[in-house]
Amino acid sequence: MAGQRTAPPTVYDVASAAGVSIATVSRVLRTPDAVREGTRDRVQAAIRTLGYVPSGNARALAGKRTGVVGLLLPGFDVVPDERPDLVTDGGVRVVDDRRHVTQPFSSNLYFDEVLRGAELEAWQRGLALMVAAGRGPSRDVIVNDVAGRVDGLAVLAQTVPDELLEHVARRIPVVVLADDRRSHGFDSVSVDNAAGMRTVVSHVVGRLGIRSIAYVAGPIDSPDDMERAAGFRDALVEHGVDPADVSVVHGDFGRARARELATALFAGEVPRAVVCSNDQSALGVLDAAAATGIRVPEDVVVTGFDGIDAGRFSSPRLTTVHQPMGELGRAAVRAIVERLAHPDGPPRAVRLPVEVLLRESCPPTLDA
Repeated sequence: MAGQRTAPPTVYDVASAAGVSIATVSRVLRTPDAVREGTRDRVQAAIRTLGYVPSGNARALAGKRTGVVGLLLPGFDVVPDERPDLVTDGGVRVVDDRRHVTQPFSSNLYFDEVLRGAELEAWQRGLALMVAAGRGPSRDVIVNDVAGRVDGLAVLAQTVPDELLEHVARRIPVVVLADDRRSHGFDSVSVDNAAGMRTVVSHVVGRLGIRSIAYVAGPIDSPDDMERAAGFRDALVEHGVDPADVSVVHGDFGRARARELATALFAGEVPRAVVCSNDQSALGVLDAAAATGIRVPEDVVVTGFDGIDAGRFSSPRLTTVHQPMGELGRAAVRAIVERLAHPDGPPRAVRLPVEVLLRESCPPTLDA
C-alpha cells in the first residue's frame, strides 16, 4: 500500500548486511577506533544503506545505563551590549566596535578547552556528552535533572555546593575538576597549580632579578587560585622577597575586571612585573598597558596561567603556565568510566603536570 511505513531496521539487519556479528556492530557504534578499518567500513556502509539509527532507550534498558556522561559548567550572566548603533539598514545593525577591548570578555576559553577534551574522550568511548550550566536560582533543578539522565557527572569546582554533590553521588559517580576533593569523598582531576606558579615566579624573581611585583589573583573561593597563590608565595620566600611587600589585587578571572584593576595599578608607581592567576586576567593587564602607553616587557613583564590560544596571538605574546585543559576534560570522562567499572574503593585523584611557556611578555632574559 502506498505510503505504508515499514518496520525500522535493527542491529540484526545491519549485522546480516555487513556479514558480521551484532557485537561487532556494537563496537563500531561505540568504539570505532577499536575495529579494523575494512570491517568498520562495511558496517558503516550497511548502516547508511539501511538507514539504521541506534536506539538509546534500548541500550539503556539492556545495559541499565544511558550511555551518556554529564559535564556541569558554571553559568554566566549575560552582559548587555552597550555599543552605540551607527546605522540600522534593512534590519542589520552597524556598530562602532573599535573600542571592543573595553567590553567584558564573555567567552571563557578555559571551559571551551575542557569541554572539547570531554567531548573527544566521550566520543572515542562510544558515549554521548550532556553539558549544562549550574548556577542561578534553578541550579538544584538543573543538577538533579542532568543527574537523572546520565551515568556519571563531571563538575567544575565551586559550581555547586558539596551537599548537592553528595546527594547526586548517592546515585551516580561524581568527578570534580580543578580541585582535589578526596577529602570530600569524590574522585577528582586537577593540575599542579602550585608547582606551575612557583616555577614561573622563580623565573621572574630568580632569573630576571625582579623585586617590584604585583599579583592579580582570582576569586578568593577558587581552589585553583588558592593553590597558585601558595606557589606564588613559596617562590617569593625562596628568593628572599617578603610577600608582604607585594601588591595583591583580587579579580574574577575575567579580562574586563583585570583591565580595570591594572589601569588603577598603573596610575601609581608601575611595578616591574605583574603576575596573573590566569590568562584572561593577564590579557586584561596587557590591554591596560597598551591603553596607558606602558611597554611590555620593556617597562613591565606580564605572566598568566592556563595556556589558552588567545595568549599565543596577543601583542606581545603571553608568557604563561600551560595546563592541559583538554586533558582535564578527557581525564574526567575516563575517571567516570573507571568508577562505573569499579564502584568500590577510596576516592581517586588524578593530578596532571603543567609547563611554563616563555614568550615575549616575559622573555627568558630581559635583553632578549
